[in-house]
Amino acid sequence: MKLLLDFFPILLFFIAYKLGAGWVPDDYPLFKENPIYLATLVAIVASVLQVSYLWLKHRKVENMHLVSLVLIVVFGGATLFLRDPQFIKWKPTVLNWLFGTVFLGSQVIGRKTMIERMLGGQLELPALVWGRLNLAWAAFFIVIGGVNLYVAYQFEEQVWVNFKLFGMLGLTFLFVILQSFYLSRYLPETKPEE
Repeated sequence: MKLLLDFFPILLFFIAYKLGAGWVPDDYPLFKENPIYLATLVAIVASVLQVSYLWLKHRKVENMHLVSLVLIVVFGGATLFLRDPQFIKWKPTVLNWLFGTVFLGSQVIGRKTMIERMLGGQLELPALVWGRLNLAWAAFFIVIGGVNLYVAYQFEEQVWVNFKLFGMLGLTFLFVILQSFYLSRYLPETKPEE
């Protein structure tokens, strides 16, 4: 359920892009002009709803959701106001590079790395492994941000929209699987019951 909630704005962005423009009345020419404008508006509204729901349900919102909301409002707003899709295409890159920077910063500032703060309650790992894992995530965020820009500028808009949902999600899933293989060497072995 949490995963669906996390990807709620991206999923609605994708659906609005693929299906929405055909349903828009002629009174809204901006949304007829290019489906990315409707998809951007839908993503902004979905992000506001997501953060509002989390606040009402838990009385707190994760920093990731707040940062994402601010970025979608700023970059999405610029896309709609200036009628320039390049802004919304930059949003995933800025978000990922921001995360990469935070993970790198946590490597040198503070007692624990960012990944240890996130997963330390669930895993016990040596400090060296936490450091490697943190650097791997930082590198992943920086690389995926660069890949997003490459796809945004080298391919048609439809390809970028598909990549935004399926490509980024797929690459993240693949990275988590590879990370799991690495971590399996450091997890305690469970003894079979007799």
